[in-house]
Amino acid sequence: MTQSIINSKLLPFKATAFHNGDFIEVSDADIAGKWAVFFFYPADFTFVCPTELGDLAEHYAQLQEMGVEVYSVSTDTHFTHKAWHDSSDTIGKINYPMIGDPTGTLTRNFGVMIEEDGLALRGTFVVNPEGEIKVAEIHDLGIGRSATELVRKIQAAQYVATHDGEVCPAAWQPGEKTLAPSLDLVGKI
Repeated sequence: MTQSIINSKLLPFKATAFHNGDFIEVSDADIAGKWAVFFFYPADFTFVCPTELGDLAEHYAQLQEMGVEVYSVSTDTHFTHKAWHDSSDTIGKINYPMIGDPTGTLTRNFGVMIEEDGLALRGTFVVNPEGEIKVAEIHDLGIGRSATELVRKIQAAQYVATHDGEVCPAAWQPGEKTLAPSLDLVGKI
């Protein structure tokens, strides 16, 4: 039986990212005490990937306001990320760090490596300030993701983290009613 990645701890890592015109080092220590999103995608210079990364870039300011840092990750190098950023109007709008994972260490840590291709599946992981994975979503290569839905999931995760005993129902939005699981609710929803 495989153990779920949900509530597991972020494994130690160290990688180089392209961020705001520079190459920076990113490690698990940089994530400690913060909310973070790891957004894995197959490869630079492809087709669905720029639509997803562009969509995420359009929501980056909102995520920053929520105290969330975003890290996109592929098995390309940080040099390839820079070349893509410099040559694509869509990717040129990205302000979040783009981690290069050419050894596949980070990609394997999250269980999204396609070993025979050396590429990542489309995996989205939300990590809380304690370093625990609270959301894990993995798509096949042809299925793009929605940053709007990711924002909603993070809002729900942050709400649950700060409201002990409450849970967020399906399609919950901030300001809407939550649930407090109890015997009184069994069979009444």
